[in-house]
Amino acid sequence: MTTKLSLRKDFTLGGELTVRRMGYGAMRITGQGIWGPPKDKDEAIRVLRRAVELGVNFIDTADSYGPNVSEELIAEALHPYPKGLVIATKGGFLRTGPNQWQVNARPDHLKEALEGSLARLNVDRIDLYQLHRIDPAVPFEKTLEFLQGVQEEGLVKYIGLSEVSVQEIKKAEEYIDVVSVQNKYSQDYRKWESVLQYCETTEKAFIPWNPINAGNLSTMSSVERVAKKIGATPHQVALAWLLYHSSNNLLIPGTSSVKHLEENMEAEKIELTEEMLEQLEK
Repeated sequence: MTTKLSLRKDFTLGGELTVRRMGYGAMRITGQGIWGPPKDKDEAIRVLRRAVELGVNFIDTADSYGPNVSEELIAEALHPYPKGLVIATKGGFLRTGPNQWQVNARPDHLKEALEGSLARLNVDRIDLYQLHRIDPAVPFEKTLEFLQGVQEEGLVKYIGLSEVSVQEIKKAEEYIDVVSVQNKYSQDYRKWESVLQYCETTEKAFIPWNPINAGNLSTMSSVERVAKKIGATPHQVALAWLLYHSSNNLLIPGTSSVKHLEENMEAEKIELTEEMLEQLEK
């Protein structure tokens, strides 16, 4: 007998903001190299509006996407924002050109980045503000003190971290409540399994970026076998696996195409059996 498993559809950030676990990552609505405006601005606007129409209420972005472009498009497409829509953004990168990313988590840079995000998104407070990277050139304590301060000011409701170890999360927790962690993670990239487990233990959201490993699924025979069996695409199966693998996973697949967005959202409806999950876990 084949056993079908139940799937948790929502996750509550910080015990207060309940979001659908299938969200949307807004990095890909910028230009090539995550630089400048998109090739098709009208389609980017349609993608954002269609995501909300399909029930997405968690959108992840950053001041560095464009830079600024992603946040500006979100506001243009969706403001005034529908009730319950949670927009998460990030600070901590300085952009100097296409595909160029320079870590900068100095408090003065983060202050400028946060003020810019507030203005571009046209909000008084960021629902979830995430440190994009820990800056090795800046004492972590200084960055944390900044985050602690802007939360106390009411400019930020909740705080998350990105690309961090369990040890680094625990260090941050000496200063702030960490409600989410965004690390690179996918069915075939599980370096941060210990961080995911820590998030499960402490009821934090784990937000896997690059959740389908930039589409690099050609050699993943287990994904292809399951996809063929259930009539889905390998990308959909990879996303579905993340939803089943941990109820703390909050997905943010990104795309600049409405068609691809709709395809990604269908992954939420996929029913995986215990046998399929065993194949995908290997």
